[in-house]
Amino acid sequence: MLIARTVAKETIRYEDVPEPALEPGHALVRVHNVTLCGTDLHIWEDDYPAGLPVIQGHEFAGIVEAIGANDAGIRTGDRVAVSPMVYCGRCRPCRLGRFNVCENIGCIGCYSDGALVELLSVPVEKLCPVPDGLELNLAAMAEPASIAMQAVNRGRPSPGETALVLGSGPIGLLATLYLTDLGVSVVCADTEPDRLALASMFGAVDTLLVDPRADFPGADQAVRLDSLTDSSGPELVIEATGVPSSLETAIHLVASAGRIVQVGISARAASVPMNAIPFKEIDLLGSRNSLNLIPAGLELLARHRDEARALMTHRFGFGDLQQAFELMRSRSEPVGKIVVDMPASQSAHPAGTDALTGVRA
Repeated sequence: MLIARTVAKETIRYEDVPEPALEPGHALVRVHNVTLCGTDLHIWEDDYPAGLPVIQGHEFAGIVEAIGANDAGIRTGDRVAVSPMVYCGRCRPCRLGRFNVCENIGCIGCYSDGALVELLSVPVEKLCPVPDGLELNLAAMAEPASIAMQAVNRGRPSPGETALVLGSGPIGLLATLYLTDLGVSVVCADTEPDRLALASMFGAVDTLLVDPRADFPGADQAVRLDSLTDSSGPELVIEATGVPSSLETAIHLVASAGRIVQVGISARAASVPMNAIPFKEIDLLGSRNSLNLIPAGLELLARHRDEARALMTHRFGFGDLQQAFELMRSRSEPVGKIVVDMPASQSAHPAGTDALTGVRA
């Protein structure tokens, strides 16, 4: 079978290797679609703790080609997404049920070889059946959907509250979608007008365009935010950019006794006045990975297929990975989610034609 291995900085090598054999407790999954995220870009740029070489691909879906007897009732031919997170079950976070921050955490496609292969051996417990009617290219996004849902759940939202989502990339947009489903009024802020247009489609009741050269919110934006929050500020803020100034904004704007969830990741330092958190008695919460929410992410995507399709801005064939990563890095045009059509998907839909829209990659 053909695999794509990232062997050095910005260098992908295609190799022909033997197909894996079926092992006890595992299934063989024929990979149909892989979607790419910022973590994939960092790995490709050799700016990730796990190092190279590695076969990338941690957001993916496919069809079970072989499987033994299993308690989950999964059979050959079933369509599945895969939970890529690996945890030990023994460390303190795992014993507390917080295995999403396992001290020995791993991830298929990040710390170990992943889905940019034609056929992958996967532990049966990592398989998540895809709901009927949800296309595999959309199902591949269940992993980022699960991350967004984890962040929202950490914030303990209640119907009728107002949330501010800072950043309308894929995680921020999926968080907006989920919050809206939960009966929360969502305001989204971003520096890109095209992303804010998507935020409105995903349920935002208002959108705020951020000018990095000016104070945020501006006078008009502050009035609009006050009108939605009785001048008290949003009860919940989801910080999904990883930009230090955005966390500072969250602390400034959140209501007293409100919650902030930091899901955007950066090694940069934020400058936060020490009195702001106790004076408002803010709950400042981190969020990482998810507590096995990929099945819930699949259901979210199945309920909102039009929004999920809108999130996918580009498609590339398996042989065009280099171009996909170069586009992600250059951002020469607006990029949402990039979907990679693996050989099995390309065989099902010749010439890269999308089965639903007829749009070519």
